[in-house]
Amino acid sequence: QVQLVESGGGLVQAGGSLRLSCAASGRTFSSYAMGWFRQAPGKGREFVTAITRSGGSTVYADSVKGRFTISRDNAKNTVYLQMNSLKPEDTAVYYCAADYCRSSCPRNTLYNYGYWGQGTQVTVSS
Repeated sequence: QVQLVESGGGLVQAGGSLRLSCAASGRTFSSYAMGWFRQAPGKGREFVTAITRSGGSTVYADSVKGRFTISRDNAKNTVYLQMNSLKPEDTAVYYCAADYCRSSCPRNTLYNYGYWGQGTQVTVSS
C-alpha cells in the first residue's frame, strides 16, 4: 500500500516555473516507478512524465519535453516535477502515481498505475 500526497501547485504567469512534490508513505517507495499525470477541465487524464525505481531512466510526453524534469529522492520518499517555461495549456490538476513496474519501465499508460494522489492545481495565466 502506498499513499501519495502532492503539493506545490499554484498560480503562475506564463513563462514562470513551479516545482511539485509528491510525498509517499510506507517503506516501499523505492519499489515503485513513479509518474505524473494531469487533467485539464473537460479533458481526460493524460501522461506527463515517469521515472524508474532507481531514477536512472525517465520518459516525457512530447508536450513537456525540454521544459519539465522529473526526479526522485528515495531517502525522502519523494518524487518531484520541476516545471519551467510554463504555458497556459499546462493548466490542469496534476497527479502523481505509483506503478509496480518490473519490465519496460517507466510506463506511460494510466492503467498501469495502481496508486494515486489527490492532485494539486496548477494554473498558468497568459
